[in-house]
Amino acid sequence: MPGSVRAARERSERSLVLFGLESSSALFGAVLLVVSELVTNAVRHAQHSPDAEVTLHMTEHLLVASAGDLDARPITPADAGRAVGQGLRTVADLARTFGGDVRIEPSSGGCGKTVVVRFILSEGTP
Repeated sequence: MPGSVRAARERSERSLVLFGLESSSALFGAVLLVVSELVTNAVRHAQHSPDAEVTLHMTEHLLVASAGDLDARPITPADAGRAVGQGLRTVADLARTFGGDVRIEPSSGGCGKTVVVRFILSEGTP
């Protein structure tokens, strides 16, 4: 999956611009870093899952970034405290900076998981 992190980041950047976020904003940079970390984790740790699905969704008060893979091995927010979980810790810290959180959900298809990162949007964010 060489180039997958860069490709996910570029697609996410285009989506954020379409959402109306300023590319110079702290939120814009935080979301791109989160996407990069989530895809990096999927590439590095979900070797049995050839693809990671990244989605971005924005409502009036919430921006959600998620990455799902088909690897059946579970992860938990506690994994962020381990040395090998530095990327997940970074993701959780960035979400908290914007009043958000991180959840790990089972895949809707029954195999795999999705890491969901929520950012609370401040008043006046497009």
